[in-house]
Amino acid sequence: MTETTKTHVILLACGSFNPITKGHIQMFERARDYLHKTGRFIVIGGIVSPVHDSYGKQGLVSSRHRLIMCQLAVQNSDWIRVDPWECYQDTWQTTCSVLEHHRDLMKRVTGCILSNVNTPSMTPVIGQPQHETPQPIYQNNSNVPAKPTAAKILGKVGESLSRICCVRPPVERFTFVDENANLGTVMRYEEIELRILLLCGSDLLESFCIPGLWNEADMEVIVGDFGIVVVPRDAADTDRIMNHSSILRKYKNNIMVVKDDINHPMSVVSSTKSRLALQHGDGHVVDYLSQPVIDYILKSQLYINASG
Repeated sequence: MTETTKTHVILLACGSFNPITKGHIQMFERARDYLHKTGRFIVIGGIVSPVHDSYGKQGLVSSRHRLIMCQLAVQNSDWIRVDPWECYQDTWQTTCSVLEHHRDLMKRVTGCILSNVNTPSMTPVIGQPQHETPQPIYQNNSNVPAKPTAAKILGKVGESLSRICCVRPPVERFTFVDENANLGTVMRYEEIELRILLLCGSDLLESFCIPGLWNEADMEVIVGDFGIVVVPRDAADTDRIMNHSSILRKYKNNIMVVKDDINHPMSVVSSTKSRLALQHGDGHVVDYLSQPVIDYILKSQLYINASG
């Protein structure tokens, strides 16, 4: 498959990130590597979306702290970003609403038409006019070739992704003009199919099987329209988990399970283990958390008490 015929993906992970661990970051990396190896996908970005303070989980520290820790954890990544939208809302948001928010935001910012898993868009994702006299979403400071390559188009999407997240690398080549406009019709753009996929561990997948925990209509949208990438934890049997839910069985083809090293050292790392290590002064905390996150936790005196 060529670059333009592959599905381009943004991985979105929702969760407490209380605190964010090396396992969370490795989950992104393992998912990207696996999707690339299939030959069907190109991952162009990752989004970490911490949950709202009103989620009500015991020991959940303030989103102000969690956002800072997440930013510290991804500060050396050139493709994973932290988004504060969930934390800045008036109340807790469902996973479904977070996915829909990012889908709608990417439509506005990039001018893309995002495809659902079951209904791939027949319209070019980039280059479709939205206004009678459209303006380009970016204004290049140099001469623009007659037909941009897929890599250059992905660069525009990547820059747009960086604009809507907390951690923003410097953008030098392009100047933002109009977030509601498309890339314009002066040039012909190649079709790019872009999807947002929910990235999660097998523990979240297993929670889909708990009666009454998830709204079934939301599950239909999450699994049926968007799709899921699952990174198993503790050698979990994902096939057994999926067989326990009628919705997961129905959309089994939309659930991609990362099949790499089931004994990956990061597969046993969790926020719970990290908090316990901090409370007990366990030196193994350095195996769970990055040093900047540890430094911030100690400076802010987080997780020192058993209550969080």
